[in-house]
Amino acid sequence: MRSPRRRPLLVPVLLCALAVLVARPTEAADNVPGDGPGISAQVARLYQDAAVATRQYEAGRQEAEIQRAKAERHEALLDHRRREIAVMHEDLGRIARAQYRSGGGMPLTAQLILADSPEELMRTQHVFSRAGLTVDNAIDKSRRAEARLAADEAKAAAAWQELERRSVELAALKKDIEQKLEEARWRLQGQADASVAAGSCAGAVRLERQQSNAAGAWVVPVETYELSASFGSGGERWANAHTGQDFAVPIGTPVRSVGTGRVVEVSCGGAFGIQLVIEHPGGYYSQYGHLASVAVDQGERVSPGQWIGQSGSTGNSTGPHLHFEVRVTPELGSSVDPVPWLAERGVQL
Repeated sequence: MRSPRRRPLLVPVLLCALAVLVARPTEAADNVPGDGPGISAQVARLYQDAAVATRQYEAGRQEAEIQRAKAERHEALLDHRRREIAVMHEDLGRIARAQYRSGGGMPLTAQLILADSPEELMRTQHVFSRAGLTVDNAIDKSRRAEARLAADEAKAAAAWQELERRSVELAALKKDIEQKLEEARWRLQGQADASVAAGSCAGAVRLERQQSNAAGAWVVPVETYELSASFGSGGERWANAHTGQDFAVPIGTPVRSVGTGRVVEVSCGGAFGIQLVIEHPGGYYSQYGHLASVAVDQGERVSPGQWIGQSGSTGNSTGPHLHFEVRVTPELGSSVDPVPWLAERGVQL
């Protein structure tokens, strides 16, 4: 378990890192005249920054939960001390009442007059002295306990305030990055729609992360998603049954090649808007439709997990998603259900 003295250093470090992330995409945007192809790279960077921000926010949130649990334990200790002080006050009250009944407050002159002998006077004085010392010790102990309690209460209140401040700052920085990403997404979509309307796709936009980080020979085309329209389902948006599997993802989500292959088609326009088709070993083809941009050129070799484009909502689309299709030929009309096809290759959706 980490030392509690090192914990407070984590969140300030995260805040500094997040502050750098917030500033970086803005600088990138300033260097792009208009939108142009630079918006694709900017969205890709923002996606990475948002992912980093989310991880750091979660790390900060977990650290905050640790601090919260620590503060709650401290509050329980404070309650215990309050009860101890209440018991001390009751003891002091009992001692004071006992002294009053036994004549503990009697002046020394009266004690001399009433004493039957010097020995009795000495015994009485000894008893009263011990009682007085007990009272003084109890009062001193009570005062020290009250002082510690006040200091601990102030410390606990400061800890709660700092915890709240850190949580608010982390949430604000994360929200700022996500807002910039959302704005950039729609600029990217606007650029893609203009390309489709003109019937002329822009060239490949080389995103920063071109290397593959896939663990296996086959991967899911997008890392985080929700499944929407499935293969063979009916709908008003297509003439017959749905020919692929749709992945509901935000605009600009990096799209990955599901496996090793060669890009055999990059096109713009038609029902799938901006799309590309990859030929894989074994005679299968994968199609990626409704894109907002492409990151590869026709004829290019790709590897599993390589970023090949960004999702969008171009063509015959009711909202942002990736249309993923598997075919036995590069043309329409030869599709197979991509879910069991991927499952046979070790990829579960």
